[in-house]
Amino acid sequence: MSLSFFDQFMSPTLLLIPLVYVALASPVFMITSTPSRWLNNRLTTLQSWFILNFTKQIFLPVNLPGHKWALLLTSLMLMLMSLNLLGLLPYTFTPTTQLSMNMGLAVPLWMATVIIGLRNQPTTALGHLLPEGTPTPLIPALIMIETISLFIRPLALGVRLTANLTAGHLLIQLIASAAFVLLPVMPTVSMLTSTVLLLLTLLEIAVAMIQAYVFVLLLSLYLQENV
Repeated sequence: MSLSFFDQFMSPTLLLIPLVYVALASPVFMITSTPSRWLNNRLTTLQSWFILNFTKQIFLPVNLPGHKWALLLTSLMLMLMSLNLLGLLPYTFTPTTQLSMNMGLAVPLWMATVIIGLRNQPTTALGHLLPEGTPTPLIPALIMIETISLFIRPLALGVRLTANLTAGHLLIQLIASAAFVLLPVMPTVSMLTSTVLLLLTLLEIAVAMIQAYVFVLLLSLYLQENV
């Protein structure tokens, strides 16, 4: 049976149990719980510092009513970052390369921000569909364009995360396959290819963290428009 490069994005199973459940549960075991002693260990202190600074950075431009989302968005950020980074390990599976999962996260959260805006400030929320000072003949076209752009937001969130991670994983697999094939034929070229592979892996680690941050940042911007 010939394997495809895209087979790495299929959910693997072990004893007929989908390993995606293990991947989704793994971040829970990576976050340390608060100890009962006065002084924390270095890992807990580092995690607390990162979570505190990330929460401050995300909610700096958000109005006070939107700060109720701090726990939700911070937890989402940690989950996405953990899944993206764990997916770079060998023999693992990255759930965030599945568009269905990313859309399952993006659509409900985006819809929640829209509903909050329509409930708390309906005039301002609907006013985003028509920029101020628009000429009268352009009003129907602009309303249609802004409505389409509003409904495209969750699709852009999910597709952006999926496409970036999928492209990175495919490049890593292609370059790794080329380095393995060239090793017995042209060792020098294989070593150069392996160096490129190492640099690409470092870039993919950065992309895994940045894409999780961008996903949550855009959600916070959508929230800011509706609170």
